[in-house]
Parts: sequence; structure tokens; C-alpha cells
Amino acid sequence: MQQIKGYHAHVYFDASTIDQARALCEQAAKLFGLKMGRVHERPVGPHPDWSCQLAFAPELIGEVLPWLALNRKGLVVFLHPDTGDDLLDHTEHAIWMGAIRPLDLSIF
Repeated sequence: MQQIKGYHAHVYFDASTIDQARALCEQAAKLFGLKMGRVHERPVGPHPDWSCQLAFAPELIGEVLPWLALNRKGLVVFLHPDTGDDLLDHTEHAIWMGAIRPLDLSIF
């Protein structure tokens, strides 16, 4: 079994929901002590939409995942583990909240 080193939750948004996404990410960072990445107003890496990443330790998954599910208010959240296998983490191991978006897997 692969070891999960941490998790990344990518909150997707657009020009009309950027303030909502920023507030969600800032609140999560404050509540759980997560590392909040930059608020990207363009697609970055494999992500097809604007996004902000939340990075957190494996032991927080039981708190962060349900909190995001209940507080995302229509935003799409892409959550995946960090096992060291980026392709599997972004495909087979991924959890989607909301619409599944097409990732650019060619970078893996």
C-alpha cells in the first residue's frame, strides 16, 4: 500500500466566484492550520480552471474533507492524496466535489 504524505485540495473558481473561493480558502487555512497556496487567476499545471490549493497533513482528512463538502457552496473542489505518483494521485486516487473537470494529464 502506498504511503499518503499529505493531501491537496484545489478549489476551482472563475471571475464571478473569486471572492467566494478566496474566503473559503482563507477560512480553511485559519480553521485547520492548512497551507494556502496562491490564488491563480489562470489555469496552472494540470488544472483547467483558476484555482487555489490547500495543502494539509493526512491526519486532517477526516476534518477537512467534510468541512469543504459542507462549505464549498457550489464551488468545485478537486482533492487528491500525495503518494509520490502524480498521475495516479490526479486520476485513480482523486475525489471530486461538484462537477468533474478535464485535467491536462500530459504534464505527468
